[in-house]
This record gives sequence, C-alpha cells and structure tokens, in this order.
Amino acid sequence: MTHLGEPSRREFLGASAVGLFALARDSESIARGEHSQPDDDLLYVGTYTEDTKSDGIYLVRMDARSGKLRRVGSVNVGANPSFLAIHPNGRVLYAVNEVDKYKGKATGAVSAFAIATNTGELTRRDEQLSEGAAPCFVSVDHSGRVVFVANYNGGSIAVLPIETDGSLAPASHVVHHTGSGPNAERQEAAHAHCIVADPSNRFVLAADLGVDRVFVYRLDLEGKSLRHVDGGDAVMRPGAGPRHIAFHPTLPLVFVSNELDSTVATLRFDAERGVLTPLDAHSTLPAGWTGTNYPADIHIAPSGRTLYVSNRGHNSLAVFSVAESTGALALEQVVSTDGNWPRNFALDPTGRWLLVANQRSDSIVVFARDQKSGRLTPTPERIALPSPVCVQFRGSVKT
Repeated sequence: MTHLGEPSRREFLGASAVGLFALARDSESIARGEHSQPDDDLLYVGTYTEDTKSDGIYLVRMDARSGKLRRVGSVNVGANPSFLAIHPNGRVLYAVNEVDKYKGKATGAVSAFAIATNTGELTRRDEQLSEGAAPCFVSVDHSGRVVFVANYNGGSIAVLPIETDGSLAPASHVVHHTGSGPNAERQEAAHAHCIVADPSNRFVLAADLGVDRVFVYRLDLEGKSLRHVDGGDAVMRPGAGPRHIAFHPTLPLVFVSNELDSTVATLRFDAERGVLTPLDAHSTLPAGWTGTNYPADIHIAPSGRTLYVSNRGHNSLAVFSVAESTGALALEQVVSTDGNWPRNFALDPTGRWLLVANQRSDSIVVFARDQKSGRLTPTPERIALPSPVCVQFRGSVKT
C-alpha cells in the first residue's frame, strides 16, 4: 500500500476502464516449441500498468532444474492487474483491476480468464465490479464456488459466485468495515487488504490494515454470503496494520504480516468456533536496523517448518523457523532481494525455488531454497518485467 516515500495508491490508479484483451506471444519461442517443456513450470505475474511500461499480466516459464526464467507472453487486461488467483481446478485465473473508478462508479473490477491446458494462454471469460475502490487482493474458496475480493480504498470485502464455466456472477454479498487506527496517515479509515478461506472452508478471515483487526466470518456457500462471527476477530496491536495472512498446514495457527510496525504476528485459531486469539509478535528486521520498512507478503512452506515475509524498505526476505510442536517462530535469516520494494513472492511447485517480485526495480529474482532448513541462497537467475507485484504459479507447491 502507499507509504512515506512510496508513490500514493492514487498515483497508480488513474485509469477507470478495463481495456481490450490482447495476447502478445514470444513468436521465436513458439517456433522452437518451448511452451510445453516437461521440466518447465508456468507462472503468471501481475503488475501495475499506470505510469509504467507494463503490458498487464505476464506469462513466464521457469526451468525447474536450473531456476532460469523465460518470458513467453503477455496479456492486456486493463489497468493495474495487481493481484491474481487461480481456481482450484487450474483452469481459470482471476485478476483484480486495482482502480478507484470503473465505468463511472467508485469501484474496481475482477476479471476471469480461461487457462489453455497446453500453453497456459489466457482467454477472457468476463468481468464484474469488485464493489469497492482499489481491489488489492483476490482469492478462491477451496471448493471453487466463490471468489473473495478485498477493496483497499473501499474498506470492503465482497463475495462473487463462480459460474460452471469459471466466469463470475455479480457480487452476492458485500461487507463494509468501519473504524480507524492510531496512524493518522494510513489508518484514517478501514482498508481491507486480504481475504482468504480457512483450511476447512467453513470460515473466512479478512485482514484490515486500517482498523488493526483480522475479521472472522462464517462462509455460507449455499447463500454465497458471509456472516460475522461475534467475538471471533483478532484485535491486533494498535498501529500494527495487518496486511496478509498465512495458515499453518497442521497446527491451529495463523500468521499475519503487519505492514505498519514491521512484525509478524502469531494467532491461535479455534477452527470449531471460528475464534482468533493473538499470541505474540516478532520483528521481521535484523536487530539494530531502524530505517523505514513495510512488510508485505507472507507464506509458509507446506512442511510447516519455515515462514517467509517480504520487507519493503529494508528490501529483504525474513526467514523464520517454525517449531514443530508449538509453532514458535525464530528469525533465522534476513536476505537481500537484490532489488527495490519486494512486494509478493512465491515458492515454486517443487519447493526448491523462491521467486520474489521487486516492484520498483522491475525484476523477479530467483532464490534457491534448502528444503530441509528453509534457508535461501541467491542465484544469478532473474528476469526484467515492469512493476511486478504478484507471482502466481499455475501448479501448487508439492513439498
């Protein structure tokens, strides 16, 4: 989100129309038949298009043996396709258009794209209003029946039903958060930043940076709606600014990256009642560092043994070990992302690599990952793409 020294969200979000769809291929790679190499993983990169040279969503192939990246195409999907999600069946991609106005209304949009089985190319299905300004996060419930979207400037979350072909119906339920926080510049109002279903698919958690709260809702898939769980929310430390959420794969724990105080919080989650309880928080920065920093993304390895958080400002990835029985965190490594303003990142499907999107230096950088310790080692592999902010592999992480 916007910060001291960071271009404001509104500077990114000038355009209101979702543009015409176009696919630009790397014709030379197609001629060589390089779109379906057996050891390649396909990934999609969401970007900001305002005041950049971005074409929209980029399609990239990664050699799973070497970590080498190769651009194979791009898709013009309109302004600021900044966050992406893939349907559980792997056949549809959803993208937000992070704008403040769309078709004359104070809202952004969410678009659906069919994914070609062999090439991974995208074909537009449809688009719907996000029912709030500046949608910054999109996810799909585990059954693949609804899409969730968080509208940052709108301070709202929305549920959009998924049709049988993967296209989207208009929003069936919209919830407006209210409140504020102690940071007058960043927390003057609600700013929904993340919304995800819990592993059981019975509850939905929504982090709101503006009100220092992680909301808990019960998911009604039949009614395509959310019901707030009274007493279930996690009230975060004042001024923490919760941004993104990661569930531990086996323990009843949720980890939250806090953007405004450079911490990662551990919450206990009662999955029977849908109740969150804050436990503790740890700095994402090395001891003694006092510069300006804003954590962004957070992911936990499928093993549950390692947690990663990106630091914008310090321009690094924080690597935490996770105790097997308790989930207690310990900061083991802070490694430079070799770029400026690391936004989102992703583990590849093999678990051997981690890719980070450096928004301000227009690069995606590859790290080798020790699958036992979780520690990261820089590699020379990287690719230049304009204003990358979201990295989404088509396949899921296996290890």
